[in-house]
Amino acid sequence: MLVLIGSRLLNSLLILIASTFVVFCLVAMAGDPLGELRDQQPPVSEAVIHAEEVRLGLDQPIPTRYLRWVTGVLHGDFGPSVKPNQNIGQELAPRVWVTLRLVMTSIVIASLLALVAGTIAALYRNRAADHVISTSAFILIALPSFWLAVLLKQLGIAFNKAAHARIFYTVGDVSVPAPTQLLPLLANMAGHLILPTIVLTMIHFASWSRYQRASVVDSLSSDHVRFAVLRGLSRRRIVATHVIRPALIPIVTVIALDLPALFSGAIITETVFQWRGMGGFLLESIANRDANAVMAWLLVAAFAVVLFNLLADIIYALIDPRVRYGQA
Repeated sequence: MLVLIGSRLLNSLLILIASTFVVFCLVAMAGDPLGELRDQQPPVSEAVIHAEEVRLGLDQPIPTRYLRWVTGVLHGDFGPSVKPNQNIGQELAPRVWVTLRLVMTSIVIASLLALVAGTIAALYRNRAADHVISTSAFILIALPSFWLAVLLKQLGIAFNKAAHARIFYTVGDVSVPAPTQLLPLLANMAGHLILPTIVLTMIHFASWSRYQRASVVDSLSSDHVRFAVLRGLSRRRIVATHVIRPALIPIVTVIALDLPALFSGAIITETVFQWRGMGGFLLESIANRDANAVMAWLLVAAFAVVLFNLLADIIYALIDPRVRYGQA
């Protein structure tokens, strides 16, 4: 098990280094961070533009800039921002926590719902439960996430007006001013999580439940399940041990691979509900052509994707002993 984790950690580190270099090159060649400064009227002096190029490192070749950037990241410095007074790390750090609590809550709820709904749909295939779950999943898959977010926000506003009270929070990740005591603060954050979490959960639960259904259906027709039936094992034991457990590997893979889609959905959801999360930071950085800020966001996203895939590999080993012993 330790050998497996060590090899996966090494592979993950190499993937992270390679991905950051490729993305850094693409971001560096995507546009001129000083384009707006060069186009100002009256024109800005060449001395000022050159000073900004030196400050941002634009006067150096891309490989040199990358090494300088990586060295800074290792020391907690994400490089200079286009905005002279902005510290990228200090600006991004609280936003990471805001986005992660939305994404992680959505992953946990969506995965649990998908496991339950997909398994029920497979066990009662072509019956009423399967038809209801499958139809609902197809409808949710067809819904654009931005439209669903706007719809839920408007429904929340309408419900609050009808109730003459704030039942649902529709703006921000926490109230302003935020409660000072811990328990009221946590309750306030949880209240703001409800509608955005529903958006991300419904979109991803739908597709994950379809994968789980297909995986359980395939597991039901396998030879080891037939043998368990012939042995006279109870239906509950067969389903729990011989059906659901082998069917978990595909859904774990899908959840790990869907993390980038969750981040992109979080950008839309945070924009609709006006959260100060990573989504707003990315959009602002792109609008300002702030390459180092964009790279900081992409580094955090890449690290999260690599980490989740590493966790998926470890979960494989826990689910299937053949993975632990290198037989699969």
